[in-house]
Amino acid sequence: MSVRRALALAACGLAGGSVLLSAVVVGKQPARGGGDSEPRPGGSVPSAAPPGLLLLPPTASCPPTAGWIERPAGTGSYWDSNWDRREPLALINLKKKHEETGEEELASRLDHCKAKATRHIFLIRHSQYHLDGRADKDRTLTPLGREQAELTGRRLASLGLKFDQIIHSSMTRATETTEIISKHLPGVKKISTDLLREGAPIEPDPPVSHWKPEAVQYYEDGARIEAAFRNFIHRADAKQEEDSYEIFVCHANVIRYIVCRALQFPPEGWLRLSLNNGSITHLVIRPNGRVALRTLGDTGFMPPDKITRT
Repeated sequence: MSVRRALALAACGLAGGSVLLSAVVVGKQPARGGGDSEPRPGGSVPSAAPPGLLLLPPTASCPPTAGWIERPAGTGSYWDSNWDRREPLALINLKKKHEETGEEELASRLDHCKAKATRHIFLIRHSQYHLDGRADKDRTLTPLGREQAELTGRRLASLGLKFDQIIHSSMTRATETTEIISKHLPGVKKISTDLLREGAPIEPDPPVSHWKPEAVQYYEDGARIEAAFRNFIHRADAKQEEDSYEIFVCHANVIRYIVCRALQFPPEGWLRLSLNNGSITHLVIRPNGRVALRTLGDTGFMPPDKITRT
């Protein structure tokens, strides 16, 4: 059996669950529900492979899907180091480099633009609320939801961190959750924003049958939630000297989308993640732009009978 045929069979096995491969998507894929990718005519497989990749042609026993195999370990990755557009080299105008002292001047300017601190971002999902409220003002926290917020506030306070601020969605359930949490973090300023309001960030893949918002909702909400990501999720400013600890109280869809975008995972997969009410998700953004997910939807600090996901 040829090597190409063996790899094709392995790819088919992956679809059937019999083979486990680690792989990364490369190139632009057909967009679903938005995005800047352009589909290829007829959904065909790209004709040329990026360096280090072997493209597999569709076979009779394997449906036409993206044919790609992970490049060998140690040959680099597809991480975009300038994902937040704050890479030092991207922040300076190279055309202004002086002819004689250009190298020294460039090094100085690059150093001036480098981030020095780490940002710790705590994404909190609001607590349980009354689902039967007709308007946002009626969707207040339930008695259990208020207990959950108390538990979340105590947990955050117990970490012993010096939190810089609490930024929260302007929706009622997020605002009420913030007010309860803030009692356990006296002196931490609170900021309300419409950018973090709940919505439909991008059409999920695979789709689900129980939740199908209108296409215009993805168009409107998606732009806003993406704007929230770009505004709030990025490496520290070069002027920031010490590590920061920030809390964002918002909604499940927003948090799931932010996590996918921050880790550079396909954002269409946001609905595959699940978050409990009052849960804590901890993202870390290093000065070099690397991002790590410390916890996702943690509610281990709550008694089992207090945990909900609504």
